This record gives sequence, C-alpha cells and structure tokens, in this order.
Amino acid sequence: MAAGGGVKAASFMETPGWAVRIRGADGDIVGAGILLSPDRVLTCAHVVDAAQGRITAEFVGAACHRVPSTAAWVDGDAYVPETKDADGDPSGDVALLRLERHRPAGDAVRLHRLSASHREVRMYGFPKSHNGGIWFRAGVVGGVGRDGQVQLIPTSPGELASPGCSGAGVADSLTGEVFGMVLTGQQDSHGNRFSFMAPADTIVRHLRQVHPFTVGRSAVDARLRSTDDDTSSQALLDEPFAQSLAAWLRDDGQQVKISVVRPDDGARSATLRRAITLADRELRTPASVHRASLGSPGTVPSAGGHDLAVDADGLSCAEIAERIAERMGLWPHPADSATDRIRAAGATLSLVVVGVDTAVDPPALLDLLEVLRAGGSRLLLVFRSEDALYRRARDELVTRPLRERRARLVERLREITGPLAGALSALRAEVRADGGRPLASDLVAAHAALASLTRSRGDPGQGSHPGQGSGPGQGSGPGQGSDPGRELARFERLAERVAARLARHIDRLGRLQSRRIELGGRLDGYHVLHQRSVQGEEDPAVDALYLRAHALLQIRPCDVRAAEAAVNAYTHEVDGPEGSNGSDGSDRPEGSPGPDGRPGPDRLNRPDRPDRPDRPSGSDGQRSPRPGGAPS
Repeated sequence: MAAGGGVKAASFMETPGWAVRIRGADGDIVGAGILLSPDRVLTCAHVVDAAQGRITAEFVGAACHRVPSTAAWVDGDAYVPETKDADGDPSGDVALLRLERHRPAGDAVRLHRLSASHREVRMYGFPKSHNGGIWFRAGVVGGVGRDGQVQLIPTSPGELASPGCSGAGVADSLTGEVFGMVLTGQQDSHGNRFSFMAPADTIVRHLRQVHPFTVGRSAVDARLRSTDDDTSSQALLDEPFAQSLAAWLRDDGQQVKISVVRPDDGARSATLRRAITLADRELRTPASVHRASLGSPGTVPSAGGHDLAVDADGLSCAEIAERIAERMGLWPHPADSATDRIRAAGATLSLVVVGVDTAVDPPALLDLLEVLRAGGSRLLLVFRSEDALYRRARDELVTRPLRERRARLVERLREITGPLAGALSALRAEVRADGGRPLASDLVAAHAALASLTRSRGDPGQGSHPGQGSGPGQGSGPGQGSDPGRELARFERLAERVAARLARHIDRLGRLQSRRIELGGRLDGYHVLHQRSVQGEEDPAVDALYLRAHALLQIRPCDVRAAEAAVNAYTHEVDGPEGSNGSDGSDRPEGSPGPDGRPGPDRLNRPDRPDRPDRPSGSDGQRSPRPGGAPS
C-alpha cells in the first residue's frame, strides 16, 4: 500500500481490492465503485439510478476464491445527480454508498489530491465483454467544462471506458495512487474517443462526506483563499488585472508570468485571491461563480486553472518544494531532496506562488522555479515589490527563455523555408503530386513569420512583464502590454503545422519517386529479356508499349500513376496470354525470386512458346528493326 492508501504500480498485475462491481435490481452490471473504507463505496449517481433501487456491491479483488457481495444504499444525502446548465455543461454525478456488511480495511483505498496535468492513468472497470474486470489505460488531455472534470484519451481505440466502467477508480500509472473516478466514455460523430473523470478535488466539493477518505492538502493555501468581503464587493475587483489573471489560468500560451501586488493594494490583493479561489476545483462553488459572474465574463477563470497555489511568505525553499512534490505525488524519500525528486520525475503542474520575494530564501526559490520551468511547468509568480530579485526573475524565467525560444523558432522556420522547402521542390521537379492541398500559402506564412521574428531586434520579453507602463507601485498582471510569448506560441503552432504538412508531402513524393525508380528498373529488365526472347526481331505492338512507358518515365515531373499503368501494359504484353499480372509475382522480371525466395517462372524463355502469329512483319517476311537496334 502507498502512504495513506493506494495501490503501487506493481499491483496493476492484480485485481485491486478496492475495485467494486455494482449490480442493479435485475442482476445486471450497472457500473463500478471505489471502496474508500470498510463500509463506504464511491460511485456515480447515474449508476445508482440504473440500479433501480436495489444495489449489490461485489468485490472481485477479494483474497478468497469467491466474489463476496453485500447490499448497499446511498449514504444519507450523499447523492449529487448530474445536472446541465443552459449550455449543456455537466456537473455532479457522484454518490457515496454505505455497505450492509463491512469489508477488510486493507482492501480500501484513499483518494489522493494530485495534480492532473499530463498524467498517464489506468482505470479498472467492468464492461460487458469483461465482466470480471479489466484495466483501461489513458492519458490526461486537460480540464473540461466548469465543474472541474478532466478529459482522458484512451491509449488505444479499444480502451475507451464503456458501460460498466462508470464509477471506476482512476489510478496514476506512475505512483499507483487513486486520484479520481470515471464518469463516462464517449465517441463523437467524428470517431474521436474520450473518457471523463472527476478528480478528488471535484468529488470532495460535491460530497463533503468523502473528505475523511481523502489524502493530501487542499491545492490553495488558506491565506490565498477569497474572503466574503472579496466576493461581495465589486469595488475590490481590479477588472483589467482579473481579466489578465483569468487569461493565464485558461492557459493563454505563456508559460511564465510575473506580477507585482503590493501588500497595501487591497483591490489587487482581493482580485488575486478571487482568481485563485475560482480556479480551484474544490473551492469553486456555484455561489462564488454566480457572484463572480456579476462582473465581466472575462474575469472568471476555468475550474482547474492551476494545480497548486502556495503562499511563500515565511516558507523555506525546502518547505515549498515538499508542497509541490506532494501535489505531484512524489512522496518523501530519505536519500533525495524534494527538488531532486521533482527534477528526476519530469512531472509538470500549473503553479501559483505568491510572495516569492518574502520567502525565507528567495534566491534558492528562484532556482527551484527554474527547475520547474525547464521541466515544462506553468508558473504564475507574484512579487511584493519591484526589487533586484524581481528583475532577476524577469531575466531568468521570462526574458532569457523567451530569447532562447525565439532563437529555436527562427532556426525551425529557417529549416522549414530552406532545406525542407528545397527538398519538396526537388521532389516536385521529379514526380507529380497526386492529391493534397497546395503548400504555397503555408510556405508564404512561414516566410512571413520568419521575417517578423528576424526584424525584431528588441528584448523578446520587453512589454510582457509586470510593471511596464503601469506606473510605480501598480505592478501589472499577466498579459498587460504587448505579449511576445503569445506571438511566439502562435508562430510555433504555425511552424509545427507547416512542418508536418511538408513532411507528409515529402514522404508522399519520396514514395512516388522510389516507385518511379522501381518502375524504370522493371521496365529495363523486361526490355532486356524481351529482346533476348525475340532475338532482335521487330515487334511494333510491344515496342510501342515500351516506348510509351519509357517516355512517361522520362517526363519531368513524372506522372507515376500513368507511367505505372504503361509499364504494367508493357510487361503484361511481354508475358503473353499465358502470363499473369496478379499477386503471383508477375511484377518481377522472369527468373527473379518470389516472396518465398524461389526463382519465379521464366516465361520469356519457355522452349514451348511459339512465335506469336499476330506480330506484323515486313513485306519480305523479315522483322523490322527494334527501336535503336539493327535489323536481325
């Protein structure tokens, strides 16, 4: 068992003791559940509805040789059915069951509050074709909707969570910790397959009864939570700052943003607390969302916009690192510091740190933040003053990375508009493309992006940092002023899109070029063998087919499809009526080995092959000379 409960990764070879199979009144499997304690099971509300009043919980991972079962019912008011708002956005769908007979405490598992970003997960459900239970693998795509739900994409098409999986536990593949519950699986009209889960934070918000069975601290430190005064007074809302915070929390493409919020700035402090609270899955409530919506819609962040918000005031770097490692699911190890574990794990999260410059050791904290930035984490950093440490953070965490990022992007665009475009042009000169949208507009856009980046000579971070043009003491929020990070993100998406399309075209043309070369060799082989067969005599019908195929292969750009048809016509004619152009190897010159390695039939040199009477001859009965050859 993991610290505080949970399976270890090695246990994925076993049926977990916490996996519960749920049957309804008619005896059919209606879903799954998670054993949270000897007498409590977490499941979906719609599983309860499907059971039609009579719920039977079965424990397929029990140590005995049978599957124990017991009656179950909703634990008091611990039932939150799914509701949808005017936009069809779902919320809820969770329930807690009480068991008639208790299970061994060792089979139970705790829910863990973990960051959901970029995790590989497994879930144990009971689809109809595997009613004994089966693991499904998936990867986290990201948060969806306003309820804090998380979207999963199956590792393979067959691993979509299907009926019988609702209520299944979702375990982190790295640590084995259960940190969520499957809600549903869907396939859309385009064939895309997705599953959806409720993470522990969202479940606890809907069902406070689950709190005793949940491990890990809340994602938001107490001092960073909104107060009643913050949410009740519109006068305390700095709307531009709130909009910029909401943009970052909705992932506006900027990895690191820095803001200055002075301790005596009540409006900005309240706005910051409000944004952090509304972006947390557990703290965000319908009431707070309603009050927030009285302001501009652009000031309301998405639920799950951050994974952790830490008040660094008075904390050491080690304490902050442990807080981050805990949220990542990296439990303490006597031989490694939290920073070392974070660096080695390669895990990422969206992190808010308030009061960077009031930590016990701010320079050490900046070093930790650089480890996180380099590993791909998103960072929103709040300083209390614009001092030397603030300027160092700007340089090391924003300006320098932006400069390096821009340099990498310039090189990528130069590769796209240079070697890749050149390779495409060379292949286009050789073979004709068969289908596909022209790339001219994409290459023009890539050239324009490269020109825009190379014309810029200023600091790539200038204007993207707090404090620019806002006046002393005001600081600024993320997104104020010009935004080179967002522009770089746009150009990066353009570069990847154009590079991918170039690669596909080059691959397609390369295969056509290879086929053209193969056809040329095949044509030459048949030509030599045919000359040997007719001993230099003229055969105008066959010769015309050869000349057509030869000409089509020589034209630039070559229409490979037309050339292949001509070569096939020639080789079929050379093979004669006894030959075949099917899958028996007739595409090979006679005598060449077949798929089994044995020599193919030598159709051209069969001793019993009569001369073909339909071949025209000269007036003297002699064959005319072959193209480029001498009379026989």
